[in-house]
Amino acid sequence: MIPFHIGAAVASATQTEPRPSSLASTTELRPWYTRVNWVAVVASIFILALVVRILLVQYNFWQTGKLYPITYWGLQIGNGLTLGGVYALIALGYTLVYGILLMINFAHGDVMMLGAYAGFFVLAVCDATGLLDSNQFLALALVFGTGMLVSMLVGVTLERIAYRPLRAAPRLVPLITAIGASVFLQEAARLIFGAQVRVYTRPEFLSGAFLFPGTFTLGDSTITLFTGSIPMPKTGGYIILFSIVLMIALYWFVQRTRTGRAMRAVATNKEGAALMGVSVDRVIVTTFAIGSILAGAAGVMLGFHNSQINSTMGFFPGIKAFTAAVLGGIGNIPGAMLGGFILGLAEALGPSLLDMPSSYKDVIAFSLLVLVLIFRPQGILTSELGTDKA
Repeated sequence: MIPFHIGAAVASATQTEPRPSSLASTTELRPWYTRVNWVAVVASIFILALVVRILLVQYNFWQTGKLYPITYWGLQIGNGLTLGGVYALIALGYTLVYGILLMINFAHGDVMMLGAYAGFFVLAVCDATGLLDSNQFLALALVFGTGMLVSMLVGVTLERIAYRPLRAAPRLVPLITAIGASVFLQEAARLIFGAQVRVYTRPEFLSGAFLFPGTFTLGDSTITLFTGSIPMPKTGGYIILFSIVLMIALYWFVQRTRTGRAMRAVATNKEGAALMGVSVDRVIVTTFAIGSILAGAAGVMLGFHNSQINSTMGFFPGIKAFTAAVLGGIGNIPGAMLGGFILGLAEALGPSLLDMPSSYKDVIAFSLLVLVLIFRPQGILTSELGTDKA
């Protein structure tokens, strides 16, 4: 046995002075340029350059007396919110499916297109029978209900035939299948309905515009904010209102109902949810049904707003809705809403702010997608449906 005093001496000899953590010493020794977040630096420089460009353009307009009036900006904001409402409704379908299956359903825009066609044919019947004139609200309910129902049936059928057999396949396989399904739906609609443009008949309820005056009367005082009034098409106003109501209803459904809790459980861990008694197949079918219903509503809204539809109408709104979902944070329902409205406003206001032709709005939209994927791939908000994601 080692004597106590020898053991104490050995113990004291082996004790060393506390050293700074290796992480801290390594950080201090690293060159300064390796400790800089260069992605944040580049993003900050880009944003600063964009702001400078906008200020220079507006200053030049002010110098030459070509500043746009406030009514013009109000109109563009209304257009942006209208586009954003449509994009957000379609983006919700992307974000729901991605949150559950980790796949991008690129056929979602074409599901919207078929809903718009279904609404068009019901609208034509209502117009021919006089129901559109005698009872506008019933006719509109039939149009929206049919469009949403057809989109739901198409979305559920796609899930059952095209996507369910590929759940265990690598992620690239369902992605290619979704692109093929998109092309199939477009060509099928072109062959069945024809390539010509179909015109939506607007009922009186949706015709005209809302006027937001620049002069208000408050008691005995008259307040003038701007000269004239800002018009907004009634279709645009109802699209904004209807889309917000549907988004709030969906968020409440996912957060507060039993089916919504099951959706969040499956999004987090499919195997664990199945062991707890959740029917994974039923949840996935419900997810596709809800996303397709929202897409059908967006298709009918877009038909009324643009007054025309065709077999390719779902492609660009679908891609832009995917951009909105990525921008807001794909897998996050409030993020899809936020991304849709941001993208719509960027398209409406960007060309005027940057002194670019209005045809460059697509360039602005897809530039946003590239920048978000580079500098913040998780989006403005992170995934919410499930946190156990790869």
